[in-house]
Amino acid sequence: MAFQITFQPSNKIIFSDQDESVLSAAIHQGVNIPYGCRNGACGACKAKILSGQVHYDTDIAGLSSQEIADGYALLCCAKPDSDIQVECRELSSENTIMPKIFPVRVEKLERLSSDVIAMFLKVPVNQPMHFFAGQYIEFILKDGSRRAFSMANPPHSGEMLELHLRHVPGGKFTDYVFNELQEKTILRIEGPFGSFYLRNEIDKPIIFVAGGTGFAPIKSIIEDLIFKQNLNRPMHLYWGARTAQDLYMANIAKAWANHIPNFSFIPVLSSAENDLAWSGRRGFVHQAVLEDIQDFTDYQVYCCGAPEMVKACLQGFTQQGLSEQDFFADSFNYAASPPAA
Repeated sequence: MAFQITFQPSNKIIFSDQDESVLSAAIHQGVNIPYGCRNGACGACKAKILSGQVHYDTDIAGLSSQEIADGYALLCCAKPDSDIQVECRELSSENTIMPKIFPVRVEKLERLSSDVIAMFLKVPVNQPMHFFAGQYIEFILKDGSRRAFSMANPPHSGEMLELHLRHVPGGKFTDYVFNELQEKTILRIEGPFGSFYLRNEIDKPIIFVAGGTGFAPIKSIIEDLIFKQNLNRPMHLYWGARTAQDLYMANIAKAWANHIPNFSFIPVLSSAENDLAWSGRRGFVHQAVLEDIQDFTDYQVYCCGAPEMVKACLQGFTQQGLSEQDFFADSFNYAASPPAA
């Protein structure tokens, strides 16, 4: 049974059934609403249900009990039980690229650290991959399940996609990539997805916060800015990792800091107690940002990493004056067991 979904204040109408999330229906019917992880962790697609009922098939982490009581839902996981009206912010149609399914060839696999691989994917010559810097693709596995990874390359080099994959022991897909996948293998992907891309209409200074392989989409954004010579806004990149080895492209970030005016790079290690050679910052990355910046009123934040890090950044920064409208996040889940298809 199809239910009617009405978005307010635009009054746009789409249709979805009980097996399709509100967000999935919106993506495929041309309604451009903010979203990130599509698994209920980042909270980017939070919206208020004005009327009607929704349900969730899995537990969600991106809403507080008070927000649920106040009628808020995460549209990436919420599925309708009736006709519903949703109050949510919509993005400009200029920022819409409809996702497509592509065959891709694994062109190269490059080990970046003990547990991170760069995968380079060749797209068909007659099907270039159009995307906004910071977006992601999903691999479609043989059983129909999916795995999401952000592009680390900028859009102008879209004929070759660069992804950074962290090995999750016991993870079906990353076990396969690290132990069995061969170059020249053909895989299927769909994309682009996500609203984690730079808002160019605003000139506030930017704080980038990356955790682990959350560096990938931020690399895409910064390299896109370099290509477009759009470097007028002050930028601060905080990259949190466990050890120095986990800062697998620190040389690139250091080069940006050396050559881009008003750009700073602050690496932060959370497990460097026994690393006597490390003279940089220690602790959690969000704490390092809070130590350096006391008032976030005039900043935009782009944050990508584990759900716990994203949540800590949002809570800490908004308490120090950051508007939620200036916080953009993509939350990575490193699951050892596959999510529901």
